[in-house]
Amino acid sequence: MQLTLSGRYASLAFLLSFFCFCNFSSYGQTVPQEVADDITTYHLKSPSSNQFQMVYEVSATTPGAKYYYNTVRFGNDAKVDGAIDLMTGDSLRWDLVDGRHARRNGHPKAALSGKFIKVTLARPVPKNGEARIRIIKTYTNRNTYFQQGKEIVFSRSLGIKRNVVILPKGYELTSCDYPSQVTVNENGQIVVSFMNRGTRFIPFKITARTISSPPKPYTANTTNSPSVKGSGRDKSKARLDYQPPIRTSQNREIVYFLQDPSTNSFRLYHDYTETREGIDKYLNVVRSGSKASNPSAYLLDTGEELKVETLKGKAISNKGIELSQEITDETEVVAIWFEPVKKGQSVRLRIEETYTDPNRYLLNDGELIWDRSFGRNRNTVVLPKGWYLTTSSMPATIEETADGNISLFFMNDRPDSLDVYIKAQKR
Repeated sequence: MQLTLSGRYASLAFLLSFFCFCNFSSYGQTVPQEVADDITTYHLKSPSSNQFQMVYEVSATTPGAKYYYNTVRFGNDAKVDGAIDLMTGDSLRWDLVDGRHARRNGHPKAALSGKFIKVTLARPVPKNGEARIRIIKTYTNRNTYFQQGKEIVFSRSLGIKRNVVILPKGYELTSCDYPSQVTVNENGQIVVSFMNRGTRFIPFKITARTISSPPKPYTANTTNSPSVKGSGRDKSKARLDYQPPIRTSQNREIVYFLQDPSTNSFRLYHDYTETREGIDKYLNVVRSGSKASNPSAYLLDTGEELKVETLKGKAISNKGIELSQEITDETEVVAIWFEPVKKGQSVRLRIEETYTDPNRYLLNDGELIWDRSFGRNRNTVVLPKGWYLTTSSMPATIEETADGNISLFFMNDRPDSLDVYIKAQKR
């Protein structure tokens, strides 16, 4: 079963055509440049320099594409610091090109008046796969980043769905005009991050000033209280050593395709990036009350199909697999095997399977009911064909797919889970 969700990334296409007003080219490749999973981290430098380094990570998803074009926004003095293939960690070739070159060589909607960083991909984008890259560049812009009295100001219109801003060391945050998470990194710098729930650019502004007592640097602590499952900690006491994860930077994403509710089944895929050296498998523990069937998996980086096993009870231990929970006769795990990750490298996996869960997805008096918690930061639910939405307990971005199905996108920027309750009826 091929899973597609065409409407999901419409807002990202808008970002790529920023400053592209009209007059699309009639020559060259006609398939628009498509992307997924993009995130930008802004490292603010000394305010007197008016400079900030941008680390932009993105997945190119246009099948067969050999290049990726990153817009150099008008009004910025840009210096390219490099481009990296995230699968291998190797450097990639890049060139600065104009809009005419971009249109002729893989970006048909490029603005003719624009400038672009053209990155030559390590391998053509595989069918149903992606090419993950990192582009590092430094912008100088006194209108975006500047000193104002005793404070520094970073004010910029941001269209990327996930954004992280790191203040210079020795600065405290004094204001932020968009709901954001605030944490401290290992260098003792304040980190401000947010996820854009909507489909438009966010006018984002923060101010900061120097401080005589810098914050304590982040230190990894294996005794931290769990942040997703509230029942797993004692809520009557403060978490003294708790280090909240930066939700914006988490790379898991899941899409549910609901089948007819009378079957209690839904097909899903979830994407995950593994970066830990030596890891050679991904384990998906099936929730109690659910049944998994027809699992499959492949590397998004290459399109390679992976070995998948469904293990239950003692078969899990016999494979040498350890879980954070007790393994009983009813414990079920879907194991995906791949070559061990090498130092400095990573792999992006897509796991597909069908779940049957009569307790949380069912038909009741003619109404579709979905009642399930989401732990990931990005979650999409696609209703069955012919069904329309009547209830969503949690705020969602709602779209109609190219196939006429209603999809709900839940972006959870909090470090806990969402209890999502959906009802729908037949048209």
